[in-house]
Amino acid sequence: MKGFDGLQMGLGNLATLSHAKTRSISAENFTGEKGKGGMATEGVGAWASRDLGQGWKVSPAIKLEGKSTATLAEIEGPGVIQHMWMTCAPEFWRTLILRIYWDGEEKPSVEVPLGDFFCNGWCERSIVNSIPVAVMTAGGLNSYWSMPFRKAAKITIENIGKQELHQFFYQITYALTAVPNDQAYFHAQWRRSNFLKYGEVHTILDQVKGQGHYVGTYLAWQTNNNGWWGEGELKFYMDGDQEYPTICGTGTEDYFGGAWAFEGPDGGYGAYTSPYLGLHQVLLPDGFAKSNVRFGMYRWHVMDPIRFEENLRITVQALGWRSEGRYLPLQDDIASTAFWYQTEPHVPYHEIGNKDDLEVI
Repeated sequence: MKGFDGLQMGLGNLATLSHAKTRSISAENFTGEKGKGGMATEGVGAWASRDLGQGWKVSPAIKLEGKSTATLAEIEGPGVIQHMWMTCAPEFWRTLILRIYWDGEEKPSVEVPLGDFFCNGWCERSIVNSIPVAVMTAGGLNSYWSMPFRKAAKITIENIGKQELHQFFYQITYALTAVPNDQAYFHAQWRRSNFLKYGEVHTILDQVKGQGHYVGTYLAWQTNNNGWWGEGELKFYMDGDQEYPTICGTGTEDYFGGAWAFEGPDGGYGAYTSPYLGLHQVLLPDGFAKSNVRFGMYRWHVMDPIRFEENLRITVQALGWRSEGRYLPLQDDIASTAFWYQTEPHVPYHEIGNKDDLEVI
């Protein structure tokens, strides 16, 4: 796919020349300026580099005090963010909030706990081998979502807990280039039902207004009942749908590309991670401190985006089985992250909550 003033987005066009200018922001170059990387004389690595001096990994990371917000990047456009890599201790993955603002907006277009944005909402490391999100050994968090902007981009990270984070590593790579008129803005929103009330559905996304396309879902799902939990349907209400949706799935495991209760070849859950869908995390109880089964699953609509012209709402049912072959509405802990592109302005999101609202317990 050719776009962004010749900036290439696929293997087939890698040889094509472009006038886009590649820049990268990290703790070694806070502004991304050309020829300004690795110049720090102070930083978290200053002690280790004391015999070597400037240019020898003096500032590879930042500290995040409790109850504080750090600005990771402020970029003047036009341009497109191409890759974000971040890492820190997993116990902070629900107490760090990632926010992204486009073109000077007051309310963020991305507002998600760090771990959930990278499909690791349970604060326990899990490998993800997908195209737009990749999580590698020891918690290397990678995003390849294309994020175009016209005037400016601002990325922040908030530590909503009281504990100081001694080392937060990050690198944000982007291109300064023209952005065509038909390019929409990237959005991501987090919601949690803990616990889901009996007979109600979990809302993944609501109050989306404008034109756009939906590109992905991540769910961190904890079951609070015995037995199978994934009979519920995902429903997409678009462009004026009221009581009934335009798109209605056939079951939770079906939406994430699985079948028949995610059963593996040898019985039990068969975890998997692939370019566009996965049940990549299955956390089983240990009979002592862990009392519930927890799952992480993603579905990327990269090859099959769900397009809408005016509005969009998405829900998922939590549904198991009870006696006499009847469905049982479940009261599970469900946290969802929705990913989509749309025109601006967007409807401001609901309050994400405090540390206790987000806590993995």
